[in-house]
This record gives sequence, structure tokens and C-alpha cells, in this order.
Amino acid sequence: MDAPALARLIDHNLLRADATPAEVRRLCEEALAHRFKAVCINPIHVGLAAGILAGSDVAPCSVVGFPLGASMSEDKAAEAAGAVRRGAAEIDMVIALGALKDGDHAAVRADIAAVRAACRGQVLKVIIETCLLDEPQKRLACTLAVEAGVDFIKTSTGFSTGGATVADVALMRATVGDAVGVKASGGVRSLEAARALVAAGATRLGTSSGVALVTAGVAGEAY
Repeated sequence: MDAPALARLIDHNLLRADATPAEVRRLCEEALAHRFKAVCINPIHVGLAAGILAGSDVAPCSVVGFPLGASMSEDKAAEAAGAVRRGAAEIDMVIALGALKDGDHAAVRADIAAVRAACRGQVLKVIIETCLLDEPQKRLACTLAVEAGVDFIKTSTGFSTGGATVADVALMRATVGDAVGVKASGGVRSLEAARALVAAGATRLGTSSGVALVTAGVAGEAY
């Protein structure tokens, strides 16, 4: 996997609460320079990012119900619809974790389906926050998300107790098969980690270290 191929797997993230418009502009400029797949930002910055990225092959991506997933389904749907109106081509939503852990499968499926309906035609990724789930819950979250029509299952927000692991990515890929993509996100900071996650089945990488990853070869690290 060469640097351009790696770049096309990367969602270049800036999700800090105190991120400034200037930082978002720089994020987008980096994404354009390296031809990352997407930039992932908070909803308040979607319009700015969409304007900068217009006409390019870098997608503006907004998070929804982030980082807790504890919003009402109708509020998540409205947030997703608003992001799409402002130019988001991709949506990363957080699953209803409490409902999942309570065994309310219908509520989890309906929560995802509400956002799916609100961003029909755009890419939808569902964050299951693997660090808070046991193995059966991870498998169940993946299954419910696929049933609700998502495009990707995503490991983590990066704001909880842990991030992406090779074991979780492999479990997610084994659960969903080839039906949807798997996004590894949270703590992806080295080329070695990126390679291992892709080998385990990740087809997208969420990271704020994208520039360092694709330029690692300059320091003598082989792809």
C-alpha cells in the first residue's frame, strides 16, 4: 500500500470542541494536498469545509449525536439533515448505546433508520463505541446497523475510554462480511497501526494524524 492508496482511506479529523475556523481551513487544505478521502468535522464547521472542498474529491463529513449518542432520534435526524443541507456528503452518527445495552433492539434499529432516512443518498457511518461494549454487544450493534441500511460500521468516537483495536476491527469485519465498510477510528497515530487495522479489515481510517501517516515514508518507514 503506497502513500496515495493510504491517503484515500483516511478521514482527516478535527473534532475538538475548541476547533477554530482557521484550524478547519488548514485541515481542508491538508486534505486537498494529500487527497484524503474526507474531512470529519463538527456540524458547526460543515458549511465552511464544504465551500473549501467544493469541486474536489475530498468529502465533507459531519458527526451526529456526537460523542455520546444520547440524543433523541428525531434530533439526530434533524442534525443529519441540517448537515446535508450545508454540504455534508458523509455522516458519522453515534449509536444509541444505552438502548443497545438494555437489549432494546427495535429502538437501536429505529434510531439508525431515522438518520438513514434523513441523509438518504449520502454515506452513513455508525459509531458503535466498541470500548463500552462486550463482544456479543459489538456483534449485535453491527448486525442492527446493517439491517438499518448503513454504509460503514465505525469503531469509536475517540472521546471515550478507548479507540480502535485490531481485534475489534477483525470482529466487526467477520460480523458484517463484505456487506458494508469498516472504519477504524480513535488512536490511529502510526503507520504500523494503520497497516495492522487495514489488514484486519478496515476500509476507512479516522485520524487526526493523517499527514504524519502519509509522509512517514520520508523518514524511511516502508508502506
